[in-house]
Amino acid sequence: MKILKFGGTSVGSVEALKALKGMVKSNLDQKKHLVIVVSAMGGVTNQLLKMAEDAIEGKDFTTPLADLEKRHFAVVKELVPLQQQNQVITKLKLYFQELEDILQGITALQELSPKTKDMVLSFGEKSSAFMISRILRTVADKAEFLDASGIIKTDSTYGNAKVDFAQTNLLVQDYFAQHQNDLVVVTGFIASNNENKITTLGRGGSDYTAAILGAALEVSQIEIWTDVNGMMTADPKRVKKAFSMEELSYTEAMELSFFGAKVIYPPTMTPAFLKKIPIVIKNTFEPDFAGTFIRHDLKPSNTTIRGISSVDHISIINMEGSGMVGKAGFSGRLFSLLSREQVNVILITQSSSEHSITFAVNPDEALKAKALIEQEFELELLAGKLEPVRIEANLSILAIVGENMKKTPGISGKLFHALGRNGVNVVAIAQGSSEYNISVILYHSDLSKALNAVHDAFFAELQKTLNVFVVGAGNIGTELLSQINAHATYLAKNNLINIKILGLINTKKMLVDAEGIDLAKWKEALAASEKAADLPTFVQEMKKLNLPNCVFIDNTASPYPSKFYKEAFEANISVVTCNKIANSGDYAQFADLKNTAQKHGVDFYYETNVGAGLPIIKTLSDLMVSGDKISKIEAILSGTISFIFNNFKGEANFHDVVKMAQEKGYTEPDPRDDLGGIDFMRKMLILARNAGFEIEASEVKLGNIIPENCSKALSVADFYQELKNSNYYFEQLKKDAEAAGKVLRYIGKLENGQVEISLQAVGADHPFYALSGSDNIIAFTTDRYNETQMVVKGPGAGAAVTAAGVFSDLVKVGASKA
Repeated sequence: MKILKFGGTSVGSVEALKALKGMVKSNLDQKKHLVIVVSAMGGVTNQLLKMAEDAIEGKDFTTPLADLEKRHFAVVKELVPLQQQNQVITKLKLYFQELEDILQGITALQELSPKTKDMVLSFGEKSSAFMISRILRTVADKAEFLDASGIIKTDSTYGNAKVDFAQTNLLVQDYFAQHQNDLVVVTGFIASNNENKITTLGRGGSDYTAAILGAALEVSQIEIWTDVNGMMTADPKRVKKAFSMEELSYTEAMELSFFGAKVIYPPTMTPAFLKKIPIVIKNTFEPDFAGTFIRHDLKPSNTTIRGISSVDHISIINMEGSGMVGKAGFSGRLFSLLSREQVNVILITQSSSEHSITFAVNPDEALKAKALIEQEFELELLAGKLEPVRIEANLSILAIVGENMKKTPGISGKLFHALGRNGVNVVAIAQGSSEYNISVILYHSDLSKALNAVHDAFFAELQKTLNVFVVGAGNIGTELLSQINAHATYLAKNNLINIKILGLINTKKMLVDAEGIDLAKWKEALAASEKAADLPTFVQEMKKLNLPNCVFIDNTASPYPSKFYKEAFEANISVVTCNKIANSGDYAQFADLKNTAQKHGVDFYYETNVGAGLPIIKTLSDLMVSGDKISKIEAILSGTISFIFNNFKGEANFHDVVKMAQEKGYTEPDPRDDLGGIDFMRKMLILARNAGFEIEASEVKLGNIIPENCSKALSVADFYQELKNSNYYFEQLKKDAEAAGKVLRYIGKLENGQVEISLQAVGADHPFYALSGSDNIIAFTTDRYNETQMVVKGPGAGAAVTAAGVFSDLVKVGASKA
């Protein structure tokens, strides 16, 4: 025998009921003995409650009652054979007439007692179950309707009655012994007391009905048919990557359900749990999906947690004071009071000093609880032994659950790392000695971010999503987006990283899309955006989305975006930049940015500040982290200057080489911007600061390449003329170098905390001698690399290699957020 329970959405429409009929037929064809438990049609319970409330206030309830009738009659006319429709509609009309009489009585008395409310609500299940029993007669001749109030007996706690299992089990077993060959359709949710007055079983009542019958009849399985694919690893409305769990233990299911997983309500499982009856959660609209099995004999699992649950809205009440310390019975007095007054306590945490107790309640019970406590502990409050009772609102609970958590080290660390790295402040923590659950209280505004961050952290088989906002869509930005798009499949498969571009801004337009921007069409989307570029607004929208694993990328050379780096760090957003301005300004600003990023546990990557795509800063960091001592760093960090001096040899004159460099696009429109060495100086300054030296730009010794008459020329044309006029100067430099068997190189050097950049002649024994093209090169002299320097060499300029460096930094953010 199996119990099949169908919820409101599973019986709420003609299409759903056709699916129900198909599933019942399939089971009957397999010779399964079934008991069907049904809820009221979707939304009907709320409609009935609203009609009762309207009746108290003397408002019209006849129109919604007529709508309710029409809804049921429409189903009958669609699914019940024509010759039987009149009988079914007549019975339903009797139900609705009886309901109308009760509602008129409520209007006359202007009173709605819990007892009467239960009577009103019972008509939803009675109408639904009777109607479905007649629909199922098309697939089973002996489909019978059973009002569960005749076999489930409870006390008289209307609205949430407690079951008398001894009496109920006998009645259930007796009824089904007499109807062994019948397909019985039973009302969920409703029962009766010993006076045969209607009672209801509270939240999840129809599931509870299924479990009560299943336990009494010792069935092989209870199936709960709903509108989701079983129990999910997290709330799918908040966590897009949530997936259905294959199986759960009873304890895990109870824990998850208690903390907000609304698929099944904890008490409903208790009868099945005691009899070790498997419960299956399945989707009426995807019947072939396996769903979630809840049972005691689980297969071994590789995951440390089963799922993440949450309670959207709670308030906490804080009590503290010296009057609690060592006071035997204080907690008992407090929680006995709350229990006696029907205040449900969701979570409790107490400091080991016994100086404070914090507990969570539903927000609508917080003021009631506070008033009760103030009344009960009035003397202690007046004597100052207790501090004033405080309520904190707008909070939520996040709970991770799993039996594998027990005695597994590192679970708490992973949880709090995921929350801390994403800037989620934990207000309170609770963990039971069973170690099946760790619960944290946090601000409601952080709940979605926290759920996604924790879900990413614990389910490693899923891709980690980086939520990226990009400033600058010029050459580097365009190339970066192209590389991300081309490499997406590889990253997803090999690095388990999904890069999602949510924001783009250039000098004219900006675009923010919380669902993600299609990188195949980003140019069109940005051009079509109606939002004018406004960087402060762009940053505010990024912060407002409050997403986990968020990254701000600056692809510009403008000083403006760098003004927002600190604001991003303070919002727990990582920054990746190829813009040198922030890191080459005042040292205090550089240190502040680094410290702020570290304080908030986010990343600040700027590898491209020094060598475009070359791993220069990473190499320096790796050397220092591993304990090596840097003696000297020499570098050529300007592709433009490298090209000029690599070609200034033989018969070539300096004027022609500079002109060629400009024609090839290596120089700025005014070549003096490159030959002045300012950009090179910024790179050396950043390198020195990353080597641990507190150095300002004014302390860098910057040697000249060109004489004063060239640098002070009034125009670019005049500059080139002055280069011709100074040909003897440049030729003499070249001849002197060639005579000594050397070549000219513009080299930056960091040694003893001093940075110097100068034009030098180097011989064949120098690693920079054979440099060619526009390559950059850097040589590290350290304690370990003393006799032979460590050399990094390669292209140090260009949109493609710079974008590749930014891309690499972005992937590092993904790796560090693991």
